[in-house]
Amino acid sequence: MGETYKEFHRRSIERREAFWAEQAALVDWHKPFGKVLDYSRPPFAQWFVGGETNLCYNAVDRHLKDRADQKALIYISTETNQERIYSFRELHQEVNRFAAVLQSLGVAKGDRVLIYMPMIPEAIFAMLATVRLGAIHSVVFGGFASHSLAARIDDAKPKVMVTSDAGMRMGNKIPYKHLVDEAIRLSRFPPEQVVIVNRGLDPQMPLTPGRDLDYAELRSRHMQAEVPVVWLEASEPSYILYTSGTTGRPKGVQRDTGGYAVALAASMKWIYCGEPGETYFSTSDIGWVVGHSYIVYGPLIRGMATVVYEGVPIRPDPGIWWKIAQDQRVTVMFSAPTAIRVLKKQDPAYLKKYDLSSLRHLFLAGEPLDEPTAQWISNALGVPVIDHYWQTETGWAILTAVPGVEKTPVKFGSPSFPAYGYDVRLLHEQTGEEVGPNEKGVVCIVPPLPPGCMSTVWGQDERFVSTYFSSFKDRLIYTTFDWGIRDQDGYYFILGRTDDVINVAGHRLGTREIEEAISTHPAIAEVAVVGVADPLKGQLPLAFAVVKDAARIATPEACQALEKEIMAAVDKQLGAIARPSRVHFVTQLPKTRSGKVLRRSIQAIAEGRDPGDLTTLDDPAGIEQVKAAVAAAKA
Repeated sequence: MGETYKEFHRRSIERREAFWAEQAALVDWHKPFGKVLDYSRPPFAQWFVGGETNLCYNAVDRHLKDRADQKALIYISTETNQERIYSFRELHQEVNRFAAVLQSLGVAKGDRVLIYMPMIPEAIFAMLATVRLGAIHSVVFGGFASHSLAARIDDAKPKVMVTSDAGMRMGNKIPYKHLVDEAIRLSRFPPEQVVIVNRGLDPQMPLTPGRDLDYAELRSRHMQAEVPVVWLEASEPSYILYTSGTTGRPKGVQRDTGGYAVALAASMKWIYCGEPGETYFSTSDIGWVVGHSYIVYGPLIRGMATVVYEGVPIRPDPGIWWKIAQDQRVTVMFSAPTAIRVLKKQDPAYLKKYDLSSLRHLFLAGEPLDEPTAQWISNALGVPVIDHYWQTETGWAILTAVPGVEKTPVKFGSPSFPAYGYDVRLLHEQTGEEVGPNEKGVVCIVPPLPPGCMSTVWGQDERFVSTYFSSFKDRLIYTTFDWGIRDQDGYYFILGRTDDVINVAGHRLGTREIEEAISTHPAIAEVAVVGVADPLKGQLPLAFAVVKDAARIATPEACQALEKEIMAAVDKQLGAIARPSRVHFVTQLPKTRSGKVLRRSIQAIAEGRDPGDLTTLDDPAGIEQVKAAVAAAKA
């Protein structure tokens, strides 16, 4: 009988170096490492010291021997109705061409390349080409506002920027070039050159002679290029990715090279159970960490084909993802709870229309997965749905089921157990002591952080320590800033941010718990709960809910009746103390482009304050809905 997951995890903590030395065999090394871990300068951990490798080599070159003609990258755009498939051999050629272009512009080891691109193959070529050269990429989500882009330019100080004339969303063109020009105008450390992948979407695109260069023209000069791989010591940086919601100077998560390659290779085997030659479909975007880890590097390192999808889950119809899964024989799929909640509002016939027999697992992450949504998609797909929890900072899962080691039962609403390599503790926010079963604590990790996690904040080592390791006096403990509980069986549940806790008359309530209770009502598709200042009780919970059927709120009387039912549902689940002061009905919630609900802005509007930075907002209609609901309640 094989090793249980409990034993596997214990070994990863108690015999850390031996465990990770085993996992390191999953990637190719140009030069073997001399030491698995150097933790002589806590909390900074250096993994696979002295070893030399390269992310591009592991993702592309090493597969040429055995699978050169196998699919590597499957590009599908429902925005432009294009589909392009690249084998590993073709991917290798395109990456070499892009690397030669960057090299011709002076990009070398340690330089930064800022990538501001839609979900097109050239964006992935640019990422792989950058790390091939030993340079450092910083991908910024395409369409980010100019001042946000300028702040990232000034922090990363890129030598070259790669962009496109435009992105597409819901059939609408989103021109990028004017945003790029404005960001460069605002920045103190602008890039020397801007390489433009011209899709022909913006004929009016302005060009700056001498600075702006056409990628197609540059590429034509390097068609036969063979650019040697630059080998990096394992701890040298591979990329910078800026976390959202930061104020002041941006916070650039810095990732290493060797530890990241090993962590992803191991996760593809143990967590995702993907096999070489199969197809992986992550519905994310390369602007976010999921896109880095599980659109680009993870699947390719494993020798899988990866789907690069430009489009939304409901266009041309809500069956598009499942059609892709059928047509490409997808075995592993990765998405976000928000997207599944969007699909939950659609006709279930779309899920039954396609042959999903190839699909083995659906993984969801990015925000807590509520039980009703988990139950719905699990029943609809008939495959294991695995909720897992992680952060931009960690690069891969902190809490997850690990079916490649042991098929443990899943509990809906729980991301299961600590992933191997993570020494997770739930600590009391004041005392720092461990809490018991079913007691709320802050989700923390005892360092050293495992391979693949951030190595520091780019250019700000002190900020790395002060932000993540200073919550508890006299102890270096990494904090996730999330509340969690662990039940008597060892399953973890995430309750939301530590700073999303409402203090109602001395009772501490997580907004997540109230949202979960409201979601149990069959009429509710989605909900956001915020704490609003109250002179009597300190704070009161206020709910904004999206209904599945507009007929339920067609009249003021119907709204009142449904609001009463929801209050009763919360009373039943959590008690009257958690009952929202009001439930406002809206047709959509304000969300970022990555699908996260802008709770801070909702709270600000409810309290009559400025909603703050809305540059990451996907659709302004959501904010307008909240404003209208609040205004109507006051009228």
